[in-house]
Amino acid sequence: MLNSYLREKFGCKVMKLAISGGMTCPTRDGTKGTRGCIFCSGAGSGDFAAHGNSVTEQIEKAKSLVAKKAGEDCKYIAYFQDFTNTYAPVSYLERIFTEAMNAPDVVALSIATRPDCLPDDVLSLLSVLNTQKPVWVELGLQTIHERTAEYIRRGYPLSVYDEAVYKLKSIGTEVITHMILCLPGETVDDMMQTAKYISDTGSDGIKLQLLHVLKGTDLALDYEKGLFTLPTLDEYIEILEKVLPMLREDIVIHRLTGDGAKRDLIAPLWTGDKKRVLGAVNKILRQ
Repeated sequence: MLNSYLREKFGCKVMKLAISGGMTCPTRDGTKGTRGCIFCSGAGSGDFAAHGNSVTEQIEKAKSLVAKKAGEDCKYIAYFQDFTNTYAPVSYLERIFTEAMNAPDVVALSIATRPDCLPDDVLSLLSVLNTQKPVWVELGLQTIHERTAEYIRRGYPLSVYDEAVYKLKSIGTEVITHMILCLPGETVDDMMQTAKYISDTGSDGIKLQLLHVLKGTDLALDYEKGLFTLPTLDEYIEILEKVLPMLREDIVIHRLTGDGAKRDLIAPLWTGDKKRVLGAVNKILRQ
């Protein structure tokens, strides 16, 4: 799991600081669409990111939010979370990424992006930055099944993900892949196939996210029409018990569920009970 991996890698407690790079996505700006992915909130999946006038201000704000959990010796990963964080001119990316990496107690940089937004000049920048501090690139794959990818308006074929992983690994950055469980129309076998593919393709880490239905999304409209259902906590645990064995033993599990902002969450509401969810998840990990 992530916590033990971080402690082994950096020799201390390490926490992520979610910050915003102020970017958008090609599925929002008209390049590939205007409505974004069907599940994505208006905050671009960055509902918990700090916001401010500069990266430095955001980092300090994020530190204050986690101060009680962090402790005095904690170090941090600067995590560019919302929208697509390589979707900007490389000169701008160099400025904000460097500012984040130079912040006190920041030991690594994590960048959430799309596999189709990694041009050669951005890859060159990431390669250079990775020689200074570890750089992680988080890729929003979600599923390997094209029928589902079309439904969620992902906007690129699986081959683009494969190429992105290959290029990122070739420059030495760590790759973390995002996968959504319980997407409409997908069976447990479908989810198992996606997890195995992510593992076999060489991703260093994986984030497993239960599908959340959020207010203001097109997914919410389909949910209200009764076009799909979401699992109970017990059902979700059963799914995890089948999906996790598909992963390599050395792949780092960064997340096993997740929670949406309560003000926007429509379903599943049980994810708001974090203590109960974590207890159930930890039980299967011990097994």
